Amino acid sequence: MSGIADRLEELRERGLHRRLRLVEGRQGPRVTLDGREVLLLCSNDYLGLAAHPRVREAAAEAAMRWGAGAGASRLISGNMQPHQRLERRLAAFKGYESALLFGSGYLANSGAIAALAGRGEVVFSDELNHASIIDGCRLSRADTFVYRHGDLEHLAWGLRAAGGRAALIVSDGVFSMDGDVAPLAGLVEMARQHHCRLMVDEAHATGALGPGGRGSVAAAGLSGEVDLVVGTLGKALGSYGAYACADRETTEYLLNTARPFIFSTAPPPPVAAASLAALELLEAHPERVDRLAANATALREALVREGLDAGGTTSQIVPIRVGDAAATMDLCELLLERGVFAQGIRPPTVPPGSSRLRLTVMSTHRRQELERAAAQIGACARELGVPRGEIATPALAA
Repeated sequence: MSGIADRLEELRERGLHRRLRLVEGRQGPRVTLDGREVLLLCSNDYLGLAAHPRVREAAAEAAMRWGAGAGASRLISGNMQPHQRLERRLAAFKGYESALLFGSGYLANSGAIAALAGRGEVVFSDELNHASIIDGCRLSRADTFVYRHGDLEHLAWGLRAAGGRAALIVSDGVFSMDGDVAPLAGLVEMARQHHCRLMVDEAHATGALGPGGRGSVAAAGLSGEVDLVVGTLGKALGSYGAYACADRETTEYLLNTARPFIFSTAPPPPVAAASLAALELLEAHPERVDRLAANATALREALVREGLDAGGTTSQIVPIRVGDAAATMDLCELLLERGVFAQGIRPPTVPPGSSRLRLTVMSTHRRQELERAAAQIGACARELGVPRGEIATPALAA
């Protein structure tokens, strides 16, 4: 077996070596990165709430009243008022009977899937689903049928073949690397026809799509029609953690069977309080969602004027596909020199040959700075000889 040093060198040679970059100060549309101010175009803080004064104040107040940590899992002594208040508000916001908090989106997805499907059953997973969904399928010990991205005919074929073993269809609502939206109406119909559950991960949809930012399920007019909606508190809501919304029987079942919930310390009270404050701000100011959509449109239009393929999506995630991993990182680094932080995404997050810049907008960006950033991306791409309008193979979340 080769040593760690050899493996690291191999990653460097393949252009896949990663390092941490240091953001100094709070999150925002512009940040200080490794000592330089840059325009931030790769944050999931879509509504700019992570540094909102009310969100920070709520976290500080909760820390003083409830302490920095919960001290135990919620099934022991870690169940506290901030958790229950947040769960009630999330359930009402999403249009469900009940909600259950998890420590992270990764824990929520992996725990819920493993609890809802088991050995001898079949889980149906879109090929572009997030890694947490993929790992949840593996942990469930159920058979997994990976259907072609958004392909309802392929899914229907798999469901027919599985027959009575079909247990769960699971899909992202908004796909994290390509920014497109799942065919949710078709997925609901497939689940009904074949008598299995449907689970949708709204991580990149909550706060970004639908009436009042209620997500892709609400945008499709399907609130309450999806059996289980999972979402994160660490993106548009600016905090950390995750939730699962469903009927009361399902959340009670997850409380008793989802191992990441049972065996993890409860989310810290300041995190729950910050998330609740962010949710209240979203409900009070839905115009933030409209600004996010307008900014995404402005960025896509500016990129198209530069002759770049902007992915053809309608969400706040705008991929610029390059293909080669080294070329992608060359473009990323040159943009950083010019004051634009647009992170390069490489294997294993996406498959070989499909590396890209994954651009994300925030509601707090100004239109003019997005247009200037698009001009810089176009200029840097031309300078490096990156083919314009090149479309690579879609990302596989593996």
